[in-house]
Amino acid sequence: MKIKFLGAAGTVTGSRYLLSHEGCSLLIDCGLFQGVKNIRSRNWKPFPVAANDIAAVVLTHAHLDHSGYLPRLMREGFTGSVWATPATRELVDILLEDSAHLQEEDARHANRHGYSKHHPAEPLYTADDARRVMKQFRSAGFDEAVNIGPYRVTFARAGHILGAASVRVDCAGRSITFSGDVGRPDDPVMHAPDRLAASDWLVVESTYGDRLHPEGDPCEALAGIVSRTTARGGTLLLPSFAVGRAQTLMYLLSRLMDEHRIPELPVFLDSPMAIDVTGVFRRFHGEHRLGQDACDRLHAMVTCTRKPEESEALASIRYPKIIIAGAGMLNGGRILHHLIAFGGDPRNTVVIAGYQAEGTRGDALLRGARSLRIFGRDAAIHCEVAMVEGLSAHADYREMLDWLKPVERAPHRVFVTHGEPVAADSLRQKLEHELGWSAVVPEQDEEFELA
Repeated sequence: MKIKFLGAAGTVTGSRYLLSHEGCSLLIDCGLFQGVKNIRSRNWKPFPVAANDIAAVVLTHAHLDHSGYLPRLMREGFTGSVWATPATRELVDILLEDSAHLQEEDARHANRHGYSKHHPAEPLYTADDARRVMKQFRSAGFDEAVNIGPYRVTFARAGHILGAASVRVDCAGRSITFSGDVGRPDDPVMHAPDRLAASDWLVVESTYGDRLHPEGDPCEALAGIVSRTTARGGTLLLPSFAVGRAQTLMYLLSRLMDEHRIPELPVFLDSPMAIDVTGVFRRFHGEHRLGQDACDRLHAMVTCTRKPEESEALASIRYPKIIIAGAGMLNGGRILHHLIAFGGDPRNTVVIAGYQAEGTRGDALLRGARSLRIFGRDAAIHCEVAMVEGLSAHADYREMLDWLKPVERAPHRVFVTHGEPVAADSLRQKLEHELGWSAVVPEQDEEFELA
């Protein structure tokens, strides 16, 4: 058995790992490369192996850096099955459709304004491609084994987001486990990751391989921000990712209101995708900590504004309220319209509740920007900008080591992936020094014999 690293090597995106044995290939994750342009450009290169030679794809979870290349792989000739947990399957359906519409809109905008090097500019894939690839999906629950050619595949709960799994592959008397993105043991919404079973090899993510999450209660921080904003009659804007973060924020707000730690305020969920994802959370209430009652409470607490005209009407509501809207790093979405409407008033607050990549508007706000370029013009920012830390869905390096340490026997080797170079190498050193395990950081397209 061999493994080849086709993505998430030297970067925290584009998760793609190819297993091969006796002429049968299995792809673990099929993610988009995201981030800076030279990384994104990899999406447009031909897939490094013949797509029609891949027997199946197995997804650890739904995020686009793990699933977002699937429609393109299908266009290149992939006809096999895509295996995922049932919740991951539903989330992927939502995310791929949205990703495809953005691809199509970007292509239309490029053609309209003539800034693409390609004439005409085309999307990486279309909404029709996204719908077609969903027909290739098959589902398996946690701890349910699936046979794919010579491989036996088993999903184990990874926390992180709904449906997220670590994937164990057994083949020819050997085993390899792919961690996927590992969640936190004390996440307010998601269950802790299942205990890791021993395997011969391990592929482990290193998103936070060189960092620890800050101490402190994010719920307490959020309560303080809400209280002081409402005391001055202001509105709170919460930029949020649709999957996971929006539902966590809704839960924390509902808890604070139920405990009378903040006033009862109108809460608007102004993101069609987050509305759809929240519906998935309600259907899979047994797979997270909230349960049916808490899910029903969230549904009753928020007003969903799906239509554009409903979103636009929020600007005319001047009493205190909370608006949760995408995108989480303010790099697009409805939150930009709300920034224009509310950002210039010092009574209001923008609440940053997650990592902001360098160069994004969210990063600019945290660095003190008093003006943002939005839709071709400068929007004044006079409102408060507040940060709520500690809501990451990724385990930090200490939580990761605590998850790995109880394993019954050390793997032959650990492949450290899905992290920036410094983070990946930092986790590699910790694995070697603290656990005494053999670890390596693979390079892009590097292949290893699992013997």
